[in-house]
Amino acid sequence: MLLCLGAWAVPGAGHLYLGQRGKGLIFLAVLTLMFITGLAAQGRIFPFDFSEPLVGLAAFADLGIGLPYLCAKLLAAGAGNVRAVSYEYGNAFLIVAGLLNLLVVIDAYDIALGRK
Repeated sequence: MLLCLGAWAVPGAGHLYLGQRGKGLIFLAVLTLMFITGLAAQGRIFPFDFSEPLVGLAAFADLGIGLPYLCAKLLAAGAGNVRAVSYEYGNAFLIVAGLLNLLVVIDAYDIALGRK
């Protein structure tokens, strides 16, 4: 369980812990870069508002990236600029980075259990 928490918090940390250095470093670099690209493209980190189900799901997906999400929230980044041409691309990068990190966590868990 601690492996999953660490893998969620720091993209690629689960694979690094399991000795898969190459995969871990690639996941760390690529997923973090995707998240930063989403912020740079003026994407929005969605609030947890489940009165709008898609907004709530997007917020959950954003949270999937772990510590980069928490750092962005602390720095008040990710307000989004709906008038920016790149706004929707930024949203897509933020959401996909979080969802991909959740898949990476599941992969690390499967490796730890010996399923892979």
